[in-house]
This record gives sequence, structure tokens and C-alpha cells, in this order.
Amino acid sequence: MSKTTVKDVSTGPESHRPVSAARTEGGSRAFALMLIITGAAGLLAAWVITLDKFKILEAKLAGKTFTPGCSLNPVVSCGSVMESKQAAAFGFPNPMLGLVAYGIVVCVGMSLLARARFPRWYWLTLNFGTLFGVGFCTWLQFQSLYRINALCLWCSLAWVATIIMFWYVTSFNVRNGFLPAPRWVKGFFGEFTWVLPALHIGIIGMLVLTRWWDFWTS
Repeated sequence: MSKTTVKDVSTGPESHRPVSAARTEGGSRAFALMLIITGAAGLLAAWVITLDKFKILEAKLAGKTFTPGCSLNPVVSCGSVMESKQAAAFGFPNPMLGLVAYGIVVCVGMSLLARARFPRWYWLTLNFGTLFGVGFCTWLQFQSLYRINALCLWCSLAWVATIIMFWYVTSFNVRNGFLPAPRWVKGFFGEFTWVLPALHIGIIGMLVLTRWWDFWTS
């Protein structure tokens, strides 16, 4: 009895490539460490701000005042930022959101170190989360510079961590085809991802420098 065989009529390298929606992908060790380090930095900032917020509230209840250790001068004044209405944008202290969000990022990084692989929807969800984070940080930066008129060092650490993780997660998704992009964009992200967070942080640094130029130079 003869056996009937079925041939795959598709040709070309595309026929052997899995559909991106069903494909799972893991990150490199360097990428995993980046997520762990930036997530831990943001988590540290959120934790310290939360503790100082509790101390401020306890001092108020006792009829006293508490000055956070990072309140160094009229410009670098963490206390002014923590007591502003913008510090509870969603009806609760912003650092509480950071404790959850940055903790998730650390868990993702640890999973990648353990060689975990995730589908497209997972990476896009992470990308959306970092996009929300960098957007929220941008709003907080504007409020800090032009409405509250004070700068919080721990907040600044969280800003830097969020910016770095956003651009590198975006780069990962573009390079792996989870986000559609032209070939030259993929090539740019493959070689020069570091340029975007450096430029982003540099612009914020220039805004901080020019906003209080008279104070810095006095």
C-alpha cells in the first residue's frame, strides 16, 4: 500500500517564520538586567517617598513639621512636591502606583533572567504600561517645573528609570516585529537605542537648568 504525502506548497523563508501573534520571545541578559535595575530604582524612589509621606502626615497629626532629607534648598524641595495636590493625581499618593508598577517591571526582568518567553500581547501590554508611565512622568515634570516650582530628587530618579525602560522596551518590540515599523527604524533601534533615552533625559536636564538658571548660577 502506498503512502500519501502532503507537500507544503509555500516557498521562501517567510513560510518557515511563525506568525508574530503566536510567537513568544525572550529578552537578552542585558535587557533583563536593564528592567531589573530601572525597576528597582523606581521602586526605591517610590518606597522612600511613601515613607516620607507617612512621616509628613504623622507630624501634622502631632502638630509638628517634618522635613524630608532630600529637601536641600528652595528649589530641591521634596517636601513641597509631596504636599502638592499633584502628588495625589488619582486620589491617592502617586508613589503607591509606583510601588506596584515598578515591582511588576522587576518581576518581568527576573523572569527573563530565568529564560521565560512571552507572547506578543504581553510585550505590547508592557510597552503600553511604560508609555503610560513616561506620559505621566512628563505631566509631573511640567507640574514640578512650572506649577509647584520645586524639584524632588527621588521623583527625578523615578523619571530617569521610567524613560530608560520605555525606550528600551519600545526598541525590543520594534526589533522583534511586535510593533510595525519601517526597516530603517528597526535598524536604528538595533544600533542606536541608547540615543533616544539620552536625548530625552538631556532635554529634561536642560529644562531644569534653564528653569532655575538664576538660582544655579547665584
